[in-house]
Amino acid sequence: MNARTVLATSALIAAAGFSLTGCAVYEELVHQQSTHTFDDLAAFRAEAEVDAPWLPADATDITVRTSTSEKSDDVVILLTGESPLAGDCADVERRSAPVWTLDDAPDPYAAKTVFACGDWSVIPAEDGWFGWTPNSDAERADARGK
Repeated sequence: MNARTVLATSALIAAAGFSLTGCAVYEELVHQQSTHTFDDLAAFRAEAEVDAPWLPADATDITVRTSTSEKSDDVVILLTGESPLAGDCADVERRSAPVWTLDDAPDPYAAKTVFACGDWSVIPAEDGWFGWTPNSDAERADARGK
């Protein structure tokens, strides 16, 4: 191989490597969000930087999207699971919606009610649950009143 071929090959390898991570970098820089997945609740509890005490014990395929902006605490979570929500959750009128959605997540605007679980609002998804934070003050107040 000559020097020109080696240089071209190196450039192609570098470009391929960037393209594999480029989407994540683009997501973080442009949309100010970061998405992570966890196999199950144990992996979520060990690795996630999000506190979501409402996640059911059988939660799997957990997808979490968080803000990369220091000024925002917006988070959405979509998971698979058949168990009821953990923690103290109350069924209240929906008055909030998430900043982001996730592929395969239900339409939060179609929900008339949500489970208010502290600062989280949660609705049923096809095979589990979809939740977001922060929710509204009114949802938290309604939950405390029940």
